[in-house]
Amino acid sequence: MRLLPIPPSELSAEQKPLANDIQYIVDHVIKGFVANRADGALLGPFIPMLHFPQYGAASVAFSTAIKKDSTLSNVLREIAILVTGAHFRSHYEMYAHSIVAENEGLSPTKIATITAGLRPADLTEDEAAVYDLTFALVKGGVIPNLLYKQALKTLGHKNLAELICTIGNYCLVSILLNTYDIPVPDQEIF
Repeated sequence: MRLLPIPPSELSAEQKPLANDIQYIVDHVIKGFVANRADGALLGPFIPMLHFPQYGAASVAFSTAIKKDSTLSNVLREIAILVTGAHFRSHYEMYAHSIVAENEGLSPTKIATITAGLRPADLTEDEAAVYDLTFALVKGGVIPNLLYKQALKTLGHKNLAELICTIGNYCLVSILLNTYDIPVPDQEIF
């Protein structure tokens, strides 16, 4: 791990409000996974966000804006996050969002298949649209027109825009986790 968690007692005046915002999100929005060390220090992508609060605050604000007035189902959002995490092989992201996805009702079999980098055979039409679009986006390049049209038809303009922003947001999260070599909680040694 290239950056250490910051104990709450050591947070700067600039870091404290961001830590409070993140803690609220962890406790009320994406709950269910270990996001704090025993001393209360935030873990996962929140470590670099707090070390560089000018960027962390912008990241949290973007994430919050995406979820404000959201119409994309939580299951579909979690599929996109898992596909993104699997693409980047971002262990903490897959760990945390496997728990969130299961809490939202996604089957353990679908979760395991997606995190293995594979496409589940039993996706619904909406789930397939999200999986396929996310997979194509994180792979890189322009989305094929037929895939775009199918996703637009299935999801609609607003959900498609929300999906694309969610994918971009979790690309950033994956990159932060991978750059700073952030482990899943049971691998922590500190």
